[in-house]
Amino acid sequence: MTSQHDIKQILENLYDGLYLVDRDRRITYWNKAAERITGYKADEVIGSLCADNILIHVDANGKQLCRGMCPLGQTISDGRPREAEIFLHHRRGHRVHVSVRVTPMKNDHGEIVGGIELFTDISSRTALLLQIEELKKLALIDPLTNLPNRRHFESQVAARFAEMKRYGLPFGLLIIDVDHFKQFNDKHGHDVGDLVLQSVANTFLCCIRPFDDICRWGGEEFAGIFPNIGLTTLKEVAERLRALVQHSQVHRDDELLSVTVSIGGSMAEQDDTMASLVKRADSLMYVSKKNGRNRVTIDEPGNQ
Repeated sequence: MTSQHDIKQILENLYDGLYLVDRDRRITYWNKAAERITGYKADEVIGSLCADNILIHVDANGKQLCRGMCPLGQTISDGRPREAEIFLHHRRGHRVHVSVRVTPMKNDHGEIVGGIELFTDISSRTALLLQIEELKKLALIDPLTNLPNRRHFESQVAARFAEMKRYGLPFGLLIIDVDHFKQFNDKHGHDVGDLVLQSVANTFLCCIRPFDDICRWGGEEFAGIFPNIGLTTLKEVAERLRALVQHSQVHRDDELLSVTVSIGGSMAEQDDTMASLVKRADSLMYVSKKNGRNRVTIDEPGNQ
């Protein structure tokens, strides 16, 4: 017969993160994989409520879930298992894309006494980390953010133009700028500013496809190229990146710090050059700044 000790050992050694909550969604158990995926140790979360917003679960649109009826809360309410894809908040500040599976926890009388959530890291970070190691060897990586640098990015834009001209494959480009970053640096210091840039970069990495490219364009500015994509999807991607950065936070002593980004973007056109495409996206980013920041501006092709 399997003992409670054996069961605990099995749970502790699962590859997937697992945690248990009572009916009030108070966390009662947190395994080693949950620590690895989230960066939070068990003693930091056990006893806290989901509504305390430690993990600050959000959906792909940036909607916060912990204070409302998240999948876990719905399952505790109606007893139905659920699956979903969400973005949780890592202790270092960035977002992690996870697949969650939720089941009710019942007592010997069949009454629901809590919930069980199993979550798997489904971001493309593993493949991207391998790419990063290779890029480091070629001096094509930004040392602060571990994103590809501008030199690498420009070569990828050239490759996308070649594909478009030869095969008709569309692609889009985003220019992303951290809002009020100079004031943020002046207030909190450059070390904290560097942590924020790293957090923003890590959030981007977990939210893109393996064949997309996002680089550090310079300073607090990033650029992303998205092959085989349409205008509607480009807008959706840009809004997702904006929302996830807005809801990400960096710990500094007892303070939680966050920033927002302004984004401009455009689909590449047949008569574009790299310079014209980047200029168009950059000008649209400044439109986002002018209209209040923390927003996306993407025009239809031919409107510039």
